[in-house]
Amino acid sequence: MTLVPLAVAAPARAATICDKYCDARDPALSPVDRQPVSTSIYSRSIVLHSDDNDDMMWASIDNGNPGDEVWMDRSFDGGQTWSSGSKIGDTTVPSGDRGWRTLMYNNDDWNNLGVGAMRACGKAGDRAEIACTPWARTTWNAADRRRAAATAEMMFYNTSTGLFNTTGWWNSANALTAVIDNIRATGMNSYEYAVSTTYNDNINAQGGNFTNSYIDDTGWWGLAWVDAYDLTGDTRYLATAETDANYMAQYWDSTCGGGVWWSTAKTYKNAIPNELYLRLTAALHNRVSGDTVYLQRAQAEWNWFQASGMINSSHLINDGLTSGCANNGQPTYTYNQGVILGGLTELYKATGDSSLLTSATALANASTTSTALNPNGVLTDPGEPGTNGGGDGPSFKGAYVRGLSYLNTTLSNHPYSAYLTSQVNSAYQNDRDALDQYGYHWAGPLDSIDAARQQSALDLLNAAG
Repeated sequence: MTLVPLAVAAPARAATICDKYCDARDPALSPVDRQPVSTSIYSRSIVLHSDDNDDMMWASIDNGNPGDEVWMDRSFDGGQTWSSGSKIGDTTVPSGDRGWRTLMYNNDDWNNLGVGAMRACGKAGDRAEIACTPWARTTWNAADRRRAAATAEMMFYNTSTGLFNTTGWWNSANALTAVIDNIRATGMNSYEYAVSTTYNDNINAQGGNFTNSYIDDTGWWGLAWVDAYDLTGDTRYLATAETDANYMAQYWDSTCGGGVWWSTAKTYKNAIPNELYLRLTAALHNRVSGDTVYLQRAQAEWNWFQASGMINSSHLINDGLTSGCANNGQPTYTYNQGVILGGLTELYKATGDSSLLTSATALANASTTSTALNPNGVLTDPGEPGTNGGGDGPSFKGAYVRGLSYLNTTLSNHPYSAYLTSQVNSAYQNDRDALDQYGYHWAGPLDSIDAARQQSALDLLNAAG
C-alpha cells in the first residue's frame, strides 16, 4: 500500500487541455495500452495506463467493489505540485462491477509549454486511506533514455523566469547547456524555446549580460551562449559570450603570476574560473572571424594554469591556491577535472598543437582511473554523499562528463567511451525513478530530485550516446 500526502497546490491551468485530442477521451480509442506503474490498496490493483501514440493517460482500479474510487493527478513540474482538489477523471466502480477506469487525459499541455507527468490514485470504498502510483508519463518526447532525461529536466523549467526551479543561477546555465546539447545529440528540438526564453528574461538580470560578482558564474553562462550560438546561429548569443569573456578578462592580474580571480572581491585564485576562461576564450577564437585576442588569452591561461601548482602529482586538480600561491590541497572536485579537458580540446582545435591533447589525456586518464573519484568504478565527488559543494555539488559531475566527452569525441580512438557507458549504465539502473528523474549518486540509491541532479544525468546521457 502506498499512502500519499495531501495535494500540493500548483499554478492554475485550463480545466480542459486539448493537444492532439482534448481531455476526457474514451480509452477504448487508444491504439496501445502500456502500463508503466501500478500500486495496490486493500487488495485493489491501481494501474496507470499510457496511450503513447496520442500522449494521453488513464487510470484503472480492479479486484475491488462498487463504490471504490479511482482518479489521476497531473503535474507540470515533475510531481512537485499538482492541482489541489482536482481529481482528474474521478470516477467510482459502478454497481455490479469489481473494476472501473477513468477517461483519458492529456499528459502534456503543449499549447502552454506544459511538460507533464501523471499518476493513478484510488481508495477502497469509504476508507480514508489513499494509494497512488509513482509519477510517470507517456513516451512522447521520451522515446529513449536521452530524450526522456531531457524531458524530465524540462519539468523543472520555469517559463516565467527563464530559469530552472529547485536550483541556482549558475546551475541553470549548466541545465540549459545540457538541454542544448541534447537537442544537438538527438535532433529533438521541442525544447529549443528555452534558449530564447532564458536569454530574453535574464539578459538584464544580475550584473547584466549574464555577469555577476562570481567570475565562474559568468564563465558558465558565456559557454551556454556559445552552445546556443552553435545550435541556432543567432549572433546575439555569440556577442553575449564575448561580453562575458571580456568581463572575466578584467579580473586577470599578476597575483600568483596570472590567472583570473574567483570573484570580484579578489580573495581567491582557484581552478574553476580559470578552466572556464580557457575554454570560453578558445571557443570564441574558433568562432570569431579574424580573432587574435581571444587566442592570446587562451594560450596565456593554459601557460599559467599548468605552472600554477593546482595540478598535483597525481595529475588531479585541487580546488585552488593559498594566499601564498601554493596548491591549497582542497578537494579534487570532479568538475575541476572535466572543464579543463574541454578547454584543452578547444584550444587544440584553435592551434592544432597536439601537445594539448597529450596534456588532456594525462589528466583524463588520472581522473577516470582514480579510485578516490571512482569508488567501485562509479564517478563520485569528494564527500558524496554529504555537503560537498552545498547546493552546487550536484552539478559537478555533469560538467565533468561534458568535458570528458568533448575530448573523447576529438580523439580518434575514443578511449573513454567504455568509461562513459559504464557510468550511464550504473545511473540508469540504480539512480532513476519511473519518470526518468535521476538523483545525486550514480551508484544509487536515488536520494532526491532537483534540476541540478537531473542536469548532471542529462550531461552523462548526452556524453555516452
